[in-house]
Amino acid sequence: MSTRRERRLTLVGSVTGAVIVALDGTVLTVAQPTLQRDLRATFTQVQWTSTGYLIAVAGLLVFAGRLGDRYGHRQIFAVGVLGFGATSAGIGLAADVGWVIGLRVAQGAFGALLQPATLGMLRAAYPPEGLARPIALRTSAIGVAAAAGPVVGGALAAHLGWRAVFFLNVIPALAVGVLALAVRTPKAPRGAADVRLDLPGAGLLAVALAGLVHTLVAIPETGWTAATAPGPVATVVAGVAFVLHERRTRSPLVPPSVLRSATVRSALGVLVAASASLFGALFLGTYFMQDVLGLDALQSGLRGLPLAMMMVLGAPAAAFLMRRQGPRRSAVAGMTLVTAGVLLMSRLDRGSGAGEIGGCFLLLGAGFGVVMVTATAVIVRRASVETAGVAGGLQQTAMNIGPMLGVAAATMLMSLAAPDTAGGRAAGDGPRWAAGAFLSAMGPALTVLAAVAALGALSAGRLPGRTAGTSAPPPPSAGGGGADALVPAAVSRGRRAGRRPPPAESR
Repeated sequence: MSTRRERRLTLVGSVTGAVIVALDGTVLTVAQPTLQRDLRATFTQVQWTSTGYLIAVAGLLVFAGRLGDRYGHRQIFAVGVLGFGATSAGIGLAADVGWVIGLRVAQGAFGALLQPATLGMLRAAYPPEGLARPIALRTSAIGVAAAAGPVVGGALAAHLGWRAVFFLNVIPALAVGVLALAVRTPKAPRGAADVRLDLPGAGLLAVALAGLVHTLVAIPETGWTAATAPGPVATVVAGVAFVLHERRTRSPLVPPSVLRSATVRSALGVLVAASASLFGALFLGTYFMQDVLGLDALQSGLRGLPLAMMMVLGAPAAAFLMRRQGPRRSAVAGMTLVTAGVLLMSRLDRGSGAGEIGGCFLLLGAGFGVVMVTATAVIVRRASVETAGVAGGLQQTAMNIGPMLGVAAATMLMSLAAPDTAGGRAAGDGPRWAAGAFLSAMGPALTVLAAVAALGALSAGRLPGRTAGTSAPPPPSAGGGGADALVPAAVSRGRRAGRRPPPAESR
């Protein structure tokens, strides 16, 4: 096991890597309008600076985690964070939007490498019973980055231009990459060199997730169209082929020991339900504050600050709660708070003040912070050291897919109850609703999202109790065969040219 100093350095690297990714997503959103004007790009081209990144990240997270299991999480993390910084510098020097899009896709690939490794390094450096606190610190840092991102990005874009936003990450990425190479952490487990990488499985999973992400991103912008249809088809075909392939191959991409764990499956379900309900509510809350109440982006962001604050404060509290009450009660309590926050938001109207709105966000932030720490700790602790990377990749995939599911579901629910009533907008600029129609449909849509959170609470009820969750050792080693959300800042992003705030780019 690592020495105390090595553990602290590993924690610094893990937290910094997660913060770099979270900060990148939030500062980019603020800088996109300036980028569009400077490079004379179309709205669709600017949208692809986010969509291309999301597709690359989601498609490669699990495979990147497996690479960490095979070659060592520290090495993969170093490659990922250094590549992330290099592509950030390249984007800052890009001459046209085509280069920006291409480099954003490459940046997404490097981001996929570093994100599971941030959890894999913690699993290798800390004993299972000591993981809750470092994961809580990591979650708090993500909350701080998400809250600070719009402010930092706005200041840089306003005074130094959009290119400065991308240079922001270069020096921290270089520093933490060098630190990762210098720290002596446990090497890949014995026998890891004998593991065969499942390249066909990785390719099939990448196609399935890329199709799903493209569909979920497109639905809120254009609805169901002929251009949207190929995405679900590719997802289903590639997904079925992936499952069949995994059952037959001798070295599956996702080891059976991970998928057979009911605890891991329940924790992943909790993360998807929590992030879907949270981001769906944030999406509708942003429209409510700006279209119904007439607030600007800054005023909306200020009303949403309790969410970020409670995430920062709630994450350390979650580690304490887990020790006292166990994962099951902690996650159920967190999901109950998320459910209550979404339900209270469904009752907002034109007369709602800052206190009522802030109260909704306070409940959402407190609940989500607890859920994120608890479910992540359960997933990482239940994995053996040999499969920690895959477990981290699955956690990060859930945290990427969940928000997009929530935004897509919110858009479809609103479209059914209150069809897009604003004409004269450019294609792809996102939906617009008249204030009255939006307000009448918002309550039912948020009630459905609250039901999704309640289902997550039921899934949380299947997590281990206090004794099993705090003292049971991880499953036996699988041998050769065998986690950020920039979450809170969504309410402060506003809409550019009528578009929705984009999903978070992986925490």
